[in-house]
Amino acid sequence: MASGAGLQDYLVAAGLAGVVGSARERSLRRYRLFAARDPRVLIGIDPQGDWTERELVRLMAGRCGVSDDPRCVSGHDVIDPELTVAALDAFAERVGDAAGRRAPVLFGTGHPHRLIGFYAGLADALSAAGCEILTPAQGRCVDITTRFGLRTCSLDYVQGVGLVRESEGERPGCAPGTHTHSPLPVRVALDAAAGGGGPLPELVVGDHGWVCGAGQLGFEAIGLADTDDPALFVGEAEGVVSVAVPVDDGVRSDCYMPLTRYVLNRACLSQ
Repeated sequence: MASGAGLQDYLVAAGLAGVVGSARERSLRRYRLFAARDPRVLIGIDPQGDWTERELVRLMAGRCGVSDDPRCVSGHDVIDPELTVAALDAFAERVGDAAGRRAPVLFGTGHPHRLIGFYAGLADALSAAGCEILTPAQGRCVDITTRFGLRTCSLDYVQGVGLVRESEGERPGCAPGTHTHSPLPVRVALDAAAGGGGPLPELVVGDHGWVCGAGQLGFEAIGLADTDDPALFVGEAEGVVSVAVPVDDGVRSDCYMPLTRYVLNRACLSQ
């Protein structure tokens, strides 16, 4: 799927763009929480602007294609597939640049059930191109606040992609891991990389707190984001996040594989 037009059609057919699964009510609620500086929604970003709810709606309309109509308060959000492809092109440019420099790269996801395959394909290609795929602080404990209270998770890497595990019954190195928006995993990983004398990442690739947390610390960070996660798009608007790709992050994991192939093709890394 080399063409952008073909990918746009696929995105809509797969539910990755067009009418997506994210509920408008949930998105608006999270915009309000972001405007109130709720850390659960900031996920590592420290916004410089005031960012009212109305400003966030306008930002998300411009970056994702959601409705800018204040009267639209229910139903499903919409992502403009043209915006997704344009962002994927910018994403691929950063990936290709990292490959050309053989830069060390850190991958991490808060959506291991859905997105680990997308990132693992990129990690494999970058490794083959001579990049070091970093796995700092593997096995380190991370205390994360969840809706069920404080949980002690462990940081792990599967196929070069960072994630956290809450269950002691899960085997290290194996999927699936735990869903999280927290920036704490990437902070722990970066702190360990800095303290261990090894290389620091020149590019961080992921989603949620992995991107926001790394970008806020000054690392180049790129990733995927849904319409109910304004933090990445605010970070992009303020220059903290390099690229935020608007896409539904909750569909079947195999649906993201054409996106991996598209990015690798655009980055001249197709094998």
